[in-house]
Amino acid sequence: METPPLPLSKSLDRLAILALILGVWVLALSLRLVQLQIFSHQKYVHLAEIQQEKLDPIEAPRGAILDRNGNYLAVSSDVPIVCINPLRIPDKDTAAALLAGVLDLDKDELLDRIMHAAATHRGYLVVDKEATNEQVDALRKLSLDWVDIRKGTARSYPNGQLASHVIGDVNSQGKGIAGVEAKLNSVLMGKAGMMRVTTDVHQRGYSFEVERAPVVGKNVTLTIDSHLQYVAERAIADAVTVNHADRGSVIVMDPYTGEVLALANYPTFNPNKKIKPGQKPYGREDYAVVAPFEPGSVFKVITLSAALETTRLRPDSIIDCGNGILRIGSRIIHDDHSYSSLPMRDVLAHSSNIGAIHIGMQVGEKNLYAYVRKFGFGQRTGIELPAEAPGMLRPLSRWRSGSLPSISMGHEVSVTSVQLARAASVIANGGYLIKPHLVLEEQAPGAKPETPAEAPPVRVLQPQTVFTMRQMMEHVVLAGTGKKAHVMGYTTAGKTGTAQIFDFAHHMYTHRHNATFMGFAPVTNPSVVVVVTVSPASGEAAWVAAPAFRSVMEEALRLKGVPRDIPAELEAANKTDQKLKDAKPEVESDSSIAELGDPPTLEDERAALGEDSNTDAVLVAQNDVSAPKTPDFIGKTVKDVVEEAAEQGIHIEAKGEGLARVQRPAPGEQLRPGEAVRVLFKR
Repeated sequence: METPPLPLSKSLDRLAILALILGVWVLALSLRLVQLQIFSHQKYVHLAEIQQEKLDPIEAPRGAILDRNGNYLAVSSDVPIVCINPLRIPDKDTAAALLAGVLDLDKDELLDRIMHAAATHRGYLVVDKEATNEQVDALRKLSLDWVDIRKGTARSYPNGQLASHVIGDVNSQGKGIAGVEAKLNSVLMGKAGMMRVTTDVHQRGYSFEVERAPVVGKNVTLTIDSHLQYVAERAIADAVTVNHADRGSVIVMDPYTGEVLALANYPTFNPNKKIKPGQKPYGREDYAVVAPFEPGSVFKVITLSAALETTRLRPDSIIDCGNGILRIGSRIIHDDHSYSSLPMRDVLAHSSNIGAIHIGMQVGEKNLYAYVRKFGFGQRTGIELPAEAPGMLRPLSRWRSGSLPSISMGHEVSVTSVQLARAASVIANGGYLIKPHLVLEEQAPGAKPETPAEAPPVRVLQPQTVFTMRQMMEHVVLAGTGKKAHVMGYTTAGKTGTAQIFDFAHHMYTHRHNATFMGFAPVTNPSVVVVVTVSPASGEAAWVAAPAFRSVMEEALRLKGVPRDIPAELEAANKTDQKLKDAKPEVESDSSIAELGDPPTLEDERAALGEDSNTDAVLVAQNDVSAPKTPDFIGKTVKDVVEEAAEQGIHIEAKGEGLARVQRPAPGEQLRPGEAVRVLFKR
């Protein structure tokens, strides 16, 4: 039986219900679209941008470092940078092993970095800023979609180890970690920029827009002279190795401006060679700035300067030297040579500890402490290098009964080489304490150079004291412990220092020394100050540090074009004396003696002084054992020479003024009957 058809009215009702449902659905959909496209448009655009856009840093090129002559010491160059997207790496352990193998990195350390980046939802990680072109080519051949090769910059040092302690180096993030690179990091590094990168579904960039341009770092010009720096490094390396020491330093400085022309240490390092994980750094300590030591006898310059200013002592004042022995309480102090008494100038020249102690006692604790502070000891110089040590000078309230004697001869106080250079500059520049500095100027690209502001110098010594100390320090080189420091053609002043090294573990002084020489030249118008320190040395500073001082000073004076101030007629005679000094063997070294060439003949010496050639008479006199010996007048005043000659009945022919520079016959030679001793004096 067939079912009768529904009435038309019911069919229409069902159709109406269906249409209503469809209408409601279309209305709801339309409202949702209106909400998404109109009311929530910005929200979802922002969400899309977050997924498709990212901000990547634009590394700012680091400023260059140059020497005073415009030679590049440190530069930044374009290099490939290996980056990855940790969020797209399927197997992070395998990826770390693969990258470590190609880039020569530590696999475990790299894996930790990748895992941390992924955990913090970072889609950008720099893996290697120092990849070679070969390594980059190998990565490109692997076609890994989560690896990106970008352009970056790397720091390099064109001269290798030259001035490495001054320049320093940077770490893998491009931040300075030593030397000027660290001290002036904010000046050199500039400010990083920002780039907006739009990526596709595979996180590959297809649109790049600079959001903020990077600011290039400033170029820094140093006071260093590259050639003189090379000479200084070679000299200190020779001094350390020849004398079987561990380390050494040398500083060359302009005494008027404080500009450091060279600062060298040995051992040294090449900043182009990075320290690998687990590898111990070698040769990176800047001994001239960060390593204080007891200065020993060079400190007598401070003691005698204070005496000239605060007591009635003068260079001719006789000082008790106790025949080489002085007992202070339970301490017994010895001199290397026994002197009953010495003029104050000879206390400095022969480096008498006992004489210095007696002078220090006349100065007194308060005055000595005040002048040690005035010379800048116990405080940082402010040189533009990190980790500078202030040295050690106890407050006056902490001085013990034996402090005054100890400090008078350079013990119970510690100093750095750069502090000694500043102290020597006080004598050299007319009595002012200046600030040593390495930065000549800073210059941003396209801008005018900026010269750092300098504090005005502070007067430490009066002009007359300076003049007297110069003469006494010259006497050290002419007739005292500093003979091997004499620079041919120039008047030279200086002071040796041989300080025993204190063993803090056993609370006793050892038989090894800090050997130091500080000095300047020319004497009347000093142009350069040089300080050399070698430690621990087994020999005297006169043999260890003075020769290095001489070689560096010779080159410094030549480079600066300083005219010679010793007359030409003295050159040959002085050269003869210098060769005789150099021919003596080094007492603390088994190294071979440098070849000296043929020694000058008697005719050569006489020709240099305008003497008659009467060789036979000279030889007869030398063979006569009863003939009187010529006294040693070198370094003495005209008055002293005349008085001594009169006492011995010797006729003198004096020429010039000042101190005795050359005499003929030479000291110790036999005099012919009636022969006069000719002495040439010069200020």
